[in-house]
Amino acid sequence: MLTHLLQAATPEIPKSLSQLDIVIQNLIDSGISAGKHIIAAVVIFIVGRFLIKLINRLVASILQRRHIEISVQTFLSSLVNIILTILLIITVIGALGVNTTSFAALIASTGVAIGMALSGNLQNFAGGLIILLFKPYRVGDFIDVCGVQGTVSAVQIFHTILLTPDNKAVYLPNGSTSSSTITNYSREDKRRIEWTFGIDYGEDVNRARTAILSVITADARIPPDPAPFVAVGGLSDSSVDIIVRVWVPTEEYWNVYFDMHQRVYETFNEQKINFPYPQQTVHLVQD
Repeated sequence: MLTHLLQAATPEIPKSLSQLDIVIQNLIDSGISAGKHIIAAVVIFIVGRFLIKLINRLVASILQRRHIEISVQTFLSSLVNIILTILLIITVIGALGVNTTSFAALIASTGVAIGMALSGNLQNFAGGLIILLFKPYRVGDFIDVCGVQGTVSAVQIFHTILLTPDNKAVYLPNGSTSSSTITNYSREDKRRIEWTFGIDYGEDVNRARTAILSVITADARIPPDPAPFVAVGGLSDSSVDIIVRVWVPTEEYWNVYFDMHQRVYETFNEQKINFPYPQQTVHLVQD
């Protein structure tokens, strides 16, 4: 009976040891596999950080060569660093053996939801970046955009603030501003002014032209080069129209524009050059 029991118990010992060996072997295999994933993740992380630093330096160098403003350089560098870091984290998680499909899908769906909710603001944000990057205008420039004329007071992330000539603050969305036609009156150093002065029929055109040129020559704000242009521009119903064109420094545009009207008026009065009045010829028919 005892022998029978020993014989019956003998096969059970190798079976238990075999199951234990399997468990240990599975643990060893899992450890080796996990170790490989961890080593791969560490290597990817180290190499990735090195590449991110290299790319950040390259981006910073490009921005500096393009003479981008410091605030824009900092913003763009930070944005590039954040995007690359997120990509590195996803890659490291994938190297650890984690399924990144659902993770990426979650990020994508969240981004789509946020983008739909803030589509207008995102468009304005992108427009602000375009304005800061390509500089169609700067603070202090006088511009015409979206049907509004004014001096640029500030360029914010979502809006550009214009101060109109009557001191009204107008907030323009950067998305609309960046995609519209922009006229910048302050970009160039010189601007051309044009006037039209009318004289009576019968007046000496050459005398009027000489009087206008004397006014131009006496104004130190008007450079001799390019040469002023003074010529008869048209024959209106009641006047001979003389067109005058000169180039002036941009900052002197309006001062010269208004001063010229007064000085030409005074000069014409001194030299007895008559300004025209509306006239109408009436023909009387006698029966």
